Amino acid sequence: MTDSVPAAPVPPTSSTLRSSDRFVTYLHQVCASTQARAALRRGLGLPVQRCTYMHRYLVPWLRDHDDAHQADVRRAYYAVASLIAARPRSARDTAPHHNPALPWYERPDIGASLGQAVAQGVLKENSAESALHLMARQSSDAVHPYLPALTRQLLAAGITIDWAVLLEDLAWWNRSRDRIATRWLESYFRTATRTTDPADSAEENAR
Repeated sequence: MTDSVPAAPVPPTSSTLRSSDRFVTYLHQVCASTQARAALRRGLGLPVQRCTYMHRYLVPWLRDHDDAHQADVRRAYYAVASLIAARPRSARDTAPHHNPALPWYERPDIGASLGQAVAQGVLKENSAESALHLMARQSSDAVHPYLPALTRQLLAAGITIDWAVLLEDLAWWNRSRDRIATRWLESYFRTATRTTDPADSAEENAR
């Protein structure tokens, strides 16, 4: 008689995942190769026209899954690919977690990640808020070069980034910047601050 082995959880099928989630999974697989990771990392903060070493890994995927003709969408794919490839060593073993049952609006955006960093003492409130307000006023041309240093700082501190959410936000940024920036700020304040009981505040002030 042999011991029974618990069945492994069944991973979500591709049909239950958004295209952005499938892309992130693909990139994690590609980045298992040191050569591929180095090629993708060379595109950090650069426009697509200067990412010549990335084409061999991204053009076939986009052709078969998204075929992104819009410049903003294509650049978002290239940007997220380079950011994933540039993850610090401590974050490379973190596999993407897909939960199709979780509503899209409940998944953490970059504002939530910054809020988590503040809550954990990784970033100061002024720095995180300034970063968000700065990006909220910029076009994607200014946001893209700003992301490599910001995401690396978050990842090095163990803060999770939902790459699929970031991909879609960047793809829509120039068309829906105010809506996305507002969501980022709301997510930040929900995560970075905690509700305080008024009685506690009164007690604190009385001291």
